[in-house]
Amino acid sequence: MCGIVGIVALSDRGLGWLARLDEATECLSRRGPDHGAVWRDGNVGLGHRRLAIIDTSSAANQPMTDDTGRFTIVYNGEIYNFRKLRAALVSSGATLRTQSDSEVVLRLFIDEGPSMLKKLNGFFAFAVYDRRERSLFLARDRMGIKPLYVYHDDDVMVFASELKAVLSFPIRRELDDVSLFEYLQLSYVPAPHSILKGVEKLEPGCAMTFRNGKAHTERYYSVPLPSDGAQVPAKYEDAQRGLVEILEGAVAKQLVSDVPLGAFLSGGLDSSVVVALAARHKPDLETYAIGFPDNPLFDESKDAAAVAKALGVRHTTFDVSEDDLYAHLFEVLDYTDEPFSDSSCLAVYILSRCAKRRVTVALSGDGADELFGGYYKHRGEYLARHAGVRARAVRAAAPLWGALPRSRESAFGNVVRRLDRFAKRAALTPAERYWSWCAFTDEEDVRKTLHESRARAMASSSDYASRKRECTRWIDGGGMNDVLYSDVGLVLPNDMLKKVDSMSMANGLEVRVPFLDHEVVEYAFGLPSHYKIDAHTQKRVLRDAFRTIVPDAALYKRKHGFEVPLLRWLRTHLRTLIRDELLSREFVVRQGIFDPDAIHALVGRLYSDRPGDITPQVWSLVVFQYWWKKYMV
Repeated sequence: MCGIVGIVALSDRGLGWLARLDEATECLSRRGPDHGAVWRDGNVGLGHRRLAIIDTSSAANQPMTDDTGRFTIVYNGEIYNFRKLRAALVSSGATLRTQSDSEVVLRLFIDEGPSMLKKLNGFFAFAVYDRRERSLFLARDRMGIKPLYVYHDDDVMVFASELKAVLSFPIRRELDDVSLFEYLQLSYVPAPHSILKGVEKLEPGCAMTFRNGKAHTERYYSVPLPSDGAQVPAKYEDAQRGLVEILEGAVAKQLVSDVPLGAFLSGGLDSSVVVALAARHKPDLETYAIGFPDNPLFDESKDAAAVAKALGVRHTTFDVSEDDLYAHLFEVLDYTDEPFSDSSCLAVYILSRCAKRRVTVALSGDGADELFGGYYKHRGEYLARHAGVRARAVRAAAPLWGALPRSRESAFGNVVRRLDRFAKRAALTPAERYWSWCAFTDEEDVRKTLHESRARAMASSSDYASRKRECTRWIDGGGMNDVLYSDVGLVLPNDMLKKVDSMSMANGLEVRVPFLDHEVVEYAFGLPSHYKIDAHTQKRVLRDAFRTIVPDAALYKRKHGFEVPLLRWLRTHLRTLIRDELLSREFVVRQGIFDPDAIHALVGRLYSDRPGDITPQVWSLVVFQYWWKKYMV
């Protein structure tokens, strides 16, 4: 696990930018605290920061060049089947000087070119430069677990693991208004776009070849489309057994490491399944959780400890106070180089920071909700598509939900918030409803906050309409697999995986996600949706498959996401920053992006007696403004 960056100069002006490669590489030092180096050849430069996991010797440092001097690689990721691939290379006559997976990737590319990507089981983002052909090849893993940003103009082509490294070069910094509009709804900017014009994210399962100043991108992998037809691929009992077998294989593969490895354990079903399977192959497995003794509503530490005891693994709970959480808030904001306002990233940051004291690699249960229908929105969508008595009653009571207090920070207020969301969305078309489930803030509420000129542009923007259609193109309103498939393409890489990657790598911790082994993903989408969610149960096949393997406490635990007391902070600790700086009328007028009166009204509502469910909207503005002041002023 590492950070990578590179530049290809296309003009004399671009050649001057090569001097900034060291600075750009250093930007990624937290991703790779063990070693850093740069490599230059004429108009090309590559930089690498290493987090040593496999073959920790200096021989495996990067940038790595083959014996002929023709090919040089910078690589970020882990290939779980690299030993098998390495053995095949050696048996065919190859001489390899390290035990690293990065050298295996380099040699496979030399021998087979881009077709080698289909042999890799793991996650990665890498670049290989060919000195003879003067071409650069970039690739990102199938599921989008590892990130890769790309910028290209007449002077340079730049790529990096993080946007901050791209911004180390004097590229044009122009806000993408459509991306801003998407961000203020979703809390993130969906790939392939970024918050800046000209900067794109290489999409999951894609590879790019850059030669003679031109980029050519191809998709080498797509998750096979799900089947919800009459043909069921297996009996339900067979599906359970198959799921245990394929997931255990994925977990076992991901235990390979030359450094200490543990696992996150929340006490919920997903992490408990991963830990139960890992403990079969690693009896000394250690697990980690964070506890919130100040706030029982968000505290899952007792559940995690109970599951760990039942599974017989050594468990550590890191207790975190509200003061501890807040103390790290600005570290997270400072590390954020593209606006991203999923507030649970703070909890992931602290869990990663604490786990790093003991291990360098941690397994996680991320991805199971998207594959098997674990979110509240999935329950809401199922009820909307099968409008029974309960669904009709919730819709009929819409005025009541709108009148009651809604908040993520109280049990009652959170239930009301979800009921209100359902009542408003149930009558929409499936595609509109899906977008609305994904959004934290309604489209019209976002439009009202924008400066008049931007609001008008968004109202008639064909680019926005096109992007929205692209994100919802798989929604057909039939079985629920279309929703899960859309989540795997939209929410998973752009929100969940982005959050885990950035917050873990900010602490030099590698997080592995066995549920997202591509073979597990393909198996999951080979199952009909009624195996996953029905009128009574979510993640049905996953629960039933592991019923005898994980304790009942994990099987029946209610969904409990990482939450932080944002509303309270916005109204107390952050009050001065919000009112006098980030959302002050003077700054908003000078900035020219938002409507000053609308922002003033929003801030007034925040500090009123009835703020409602305003937290996500205000927080997304705070994060954007903080980012703007750091990178755009």
